Formats: sequence, C-alpha cells, structure tokens
Amino acid sequence: MIVPDEILMSKIYFIRGQKVILDSDLAELYQVETKALKQAVKRNEDIFPLHFMFELTVEEFEVLRSHFVTSKNGRGGTRYLPYVFTEYGILQAANILRSARAKQMSIRIIEVFVRLQKMIIDNLEIRSLIEKLEKKTENNAKNIEIVFKYFDELLEKNSEANERTPIGFKITRNRK
Repeated sequence: MIVPDEILMSKIYFIRGQKVILDSDLAELYQVETKALKQAVKRNEDIFPLHFMFELTVEEFEVLRSHFVTSKNGRGGTRYLPYVFTEYGILQAANILRSARAKQMSIRIIEVFVRLQKMIIDNLEIRSLIEKLEKKTENNAKNIEIVFKYFDELLEKNSEANERTPIGFKITRNRK
C-alpha cells in the first residue's frame, strides 16, 4: 500500500527546530502498535541519541494537542508523553523493528523529509532574492516611476500611430 506524499507531509511537525514524526503516526505507518514501537525503542535506547528521537515536554504536547482533537487523559487517550522521531530516528526505528513494511516506509518518509527540506531551501532562496530586489528598488523608486512613465508614453505614441488613415485605393461597392 503506497501512502501519498500529502499524508506523509501532514504527519511531519516542526518541534525544537527539527522535522519530526510522532511515535503514534510512525507506528501507524509501520503498521505496528504504538506500544510495540515504544517497547522496541526502550530496549534499544542506546542507539537513539537526542538528534534521532526525544520525548515531548508537557508544554510541547499541549501545543501539539491543540492542533488536533485528541481524547482526554484517562479515557483511552495518550497517557504518556509521546516520542518524536527525526529522519535519523525513523530509519533507526525501522532497523530495530526489522519488518519489510517498516524498511519500505522509512525510505518513503525520508524521501518526503528531503523533499520538504528542498522546498524550505527554495523558499528561502526566493525570499532572499525578493528582499534583494526590494532593497535595490527602494533607492531607485523614482527611476522605476520614470521607466513606467516612459512605457506609458511609448504605448500612447504606438496607439496614435495605429490611428492613421490607411493608404491605398478605396473600393466602392455601389457600381451599377
């Protein structure tokens, strides 16, 4: 089953300046229970440094919870603070789960992470170019006005030139 990029992107959050996926979303994508994923991670904590995976703080979780509807604590909802996985942690989680689905999905997720990073870089480059252009035009606002005024004059002259009477023979149709 191929998961569309849009769904994968919707599961990526920016927390602590990093792109991450919640443990519950990663478990869903890997088709394992969240509990099983967390147990596998806890058994292998030594291969999950902070830049691979970290646990959310209460404040981070509350902010995240406010973005989507979740059930209340104690009523089938999340009882523990979730882990979030960076792109490195996603690959590491697939390695410890050792399922074909996890390995395939981790590759897809990392491709989406890379595509997202490229989009961010492209947007920053475009923003930088626009800012440079704005700085150049701030000092030359008068020059731009002059250029547009000149274009208007050219358009007027061109339209006047098109209004000339045509030359050549006139053919009358009333011949009898």
